[in-house]
Amino acid sequence: MNFSPKIMAFFTAMSVGFLIGTVRERLHQPGALMAGIRTHTVAALIGAVALYLGAAIFLVALALMGILIGIGYDRSYIRDPGMTGEVSLALTVLLGGLAIESSQLAAALGVTVACLLFFKKPLRQFSQELLSERELEDALILFAAVVVVLPILSREAIDPWGTFKPFAIWKVVVVIMFAGMMGHLAIRLTGVRWGLPLAGFFSGFVSSTAVIMDLGRRVKDKPELSDIACAASLLSTLASLLLFALVIGASSPALLGDVVWPLFCGGLSLLVLALVWFKRRPLPTDFSLPSTEGAFQFKHVLFIAVSISSVSLISTWMGIWFGESGTLASAVIVGFAEIHAAAVGISQLSIQHGSVTALAKWGVIGILAASVVSKSTLSYISGGGHYGGKVTLSLVIFISAAALAMLF
Repeated sequence: MNFSPKIMAFFTAMSVGFLIGTVRERLHQPGALMAGIRTHTVAALIGAVALYLGAAIFLVALALMGILIGIGYDRSYIRDPGMTGEVSLALTVLLGGLAIESSQLAAALGVTVACLLFFKKPLRQFSQELLSERELEDALILFAAVVVVLPILSREAIDPWGTFKPFAIWKVVVVIMFAGMMGHLAIRLTGVRWGLPLAGFFSGFVSSTAVIMDLGRRVKDKPELSDIACAASLLSTLASLLLFALVIGASSPALLGDVVWPLFCGGLSLLVLALVWFKRRPLPTDFSLPSTEGAFQFKHVLFIAVSISSVSLISTWMGIWFGESGTLASAVIVGFAEIHAAAVGISQLSIQHGSVTALAKWGVIGILAASVVSKSTLSYISGGGHYGGKVTLSLVIFISAAALAMLF
């Protein structure tokens, strides 16, 4: 049976009011005199009928409902100073009017409001008990970086060589911050033993260098994390290697075909070593990170973004000055900071020649070697000798496996 749009609009308004009223009545204390199913359903119909009759009548009806809601709150605020009931009743009137203009949008918003009302206790527990002040601060910084700063930055290069693009650089900052937040969430939900390796792996798709430095900071505070942090670092490097291979494949499938075996051997060595470190020394059963542990360090994130910008500029200059050899050298230099950007550069060698050259193949190993040097150095700086030694030894084995596979 097909109903006219008008009938569907009024039916939607009534359904939204009924749903919100049901949730509100469900949450009432027995005997409490609050707006429930009937009040919210009628309020939604008032909004729908008033807007159907005209915008002026809707404004009058909204004003009258506001007066009634104010009188009701004045009489009940001593027993219940909260305003959720009054606000939800006013919103019900507005949603009733919205149903006349857009039934689907009104229905979607109505369900959303009902869910927010119903999950009152879990949301309060989350904001007051589970969420720490430091985590709230990090979340606000992340939102500000995305919503406030990112949209106002220029997408065009502001340097003569077309390299420094503020929007692209800040996007890197946002992505690294988001990865840190997701990693922190994984640890809070699954615990350090499983959450840290999982967070390391998935964050490695964004920046394994950032992961290694962040884990080093954690190890300095909690030396017990040394082995499991090393395992997480290697898993982040494995994720970065997978993305590196995908970028090469997208830029030059022929080059990927010639280096797939070295990349596979290197990735296998990372996985095996990660499992070894993961199983080597289990954490105490009562061990946990403090709830005030931050999701990221803003200074650290900015340092990575500045490093990538600087290295990209150097790479551009060398390509201009030295040609093909400069392209190779610049790709290796970029590999110190960002191997995925370097993958595009090294792929250009095979594209220019129309075939895969030995220079391009060994350039892949050179990029990975540069990344190993960079990550090893940063592991020592961020986590000290104990953590840095484990990470460096593992990465040396990784690059050796890849290089030997390239030879044979």
